[in-house]
Amino acid sequence: MTRIVHYVNQFFAGLGGEDQAGVGPDVKEGAVGPGRPLERSLEGEAAIVATVYCGDDYAASAPGAAEEILALVQRYEPDLLVAGPAFGSGRYGLACARLGVVASIAGIPVVVAMHEDNPAVDEAGTIPVIASGATSREMRASLEKLGPAMLKVIAGKSLTVSDGRIGRPARSTVVDEKTAAERAVDLVLARLSGDRDATEIPLPRFDRITPAQPIEDLSATTVALVTEGAVVPFGNPEGLESARATRWLRYPIEGKAALAAGDYMSVHGGFSTVWANEDPCRILPLDAARELEQQGTIGKLHSEYLVTAGNGTSVVNARRFGIEWAAELRKAGVQAAVLTST
Repeated sequence: MTRIVHYVNQFFAGLGGEDQAGVGPDVKEGAVGPGRPLERSLEGEAAIVATVYCGDDYAASAPGAAEEILALVQRYEPDLLVAGPAFGSGRYGLACARLGVVASIAGIPVVVAMHEDNPAVDEAGTIPVIASGATSREMRASLEKLGPAMLKVIAGKSLTVSDGRIGRPARSTVVDEKTAAERAVDLVLARLSGDRDATEIPLPRFDRITPAQPIEDLSATTVALVTEGAVVPFGNPEGLESARATRWLRYPIEGKAALAAGDYMSVHGGFSTVWANEDPCRILPLDAARELEQQGTIGKLHSEYLVTAGNGTSVVNARRFGIEWAAELRKAGVQAAVLTST
């Protein structure tokens, strides 16, 4: 019988909510939580032999978390790894996507499930992602779609849009029955007949972000400073990239009234850093934030700032940074953040 390992977060593993988001990877034998109805939908063709789980914060922000989780998966020598459904949860989706990518590289067939608006869809690359509902209230319908997709992958078949596949499919070269000229005429005729969506090159999907609610009382709020201005300690000791950043860093500001010239610098490669280096607070306004803190306008300033370089950074990495920053700040009890750009 086909052996399946199921990946879920701490909530669906039955450990708890945000209070358990920092728990590290572990495993339970057999199907757990949503894995039970998922296993029933496989009609006896396969069995979930283990459920691997991890807290959302740990999975999204701990270095090497995906590889740690993969090591647990590999113990069971599965024929298929299924991750999710992650619905619209960014951290959970990010964990599923990252695990799916490293598992696929390791030669394990993978199916991931999340909502099409989950920011981790792009992170999954070309591994199969099946659309789920936006929230766990749609669990039943999501599993009813996921089960048949898993059976299709087990049978060695590729998933298509008709199976609920979303995200970026793997590219392959095929010979079309029609010439380019014929296809172009078909597209023109479709456009003239009122079809505004017909295309051979789908446009990128742009996010629509719902603004956060305003803070009612800043005087009782912990505020963090975050920046994509690449402000780092002088000499850039940890080697933050000046362009196309693949990571972000954090530095302490506890007890500092400002960022002094000569102690800090910007390594951003997209603008002249002369004025920024004369006064690093022009990029990261620690001096002004301290004044607001002393006046009682804000409750207190977070003890460290988060930084990356927003110069040619890929959308996938930028989205990942946002998810990880949000997880870090939420864990630290921060209620608001000031993001400075360049």
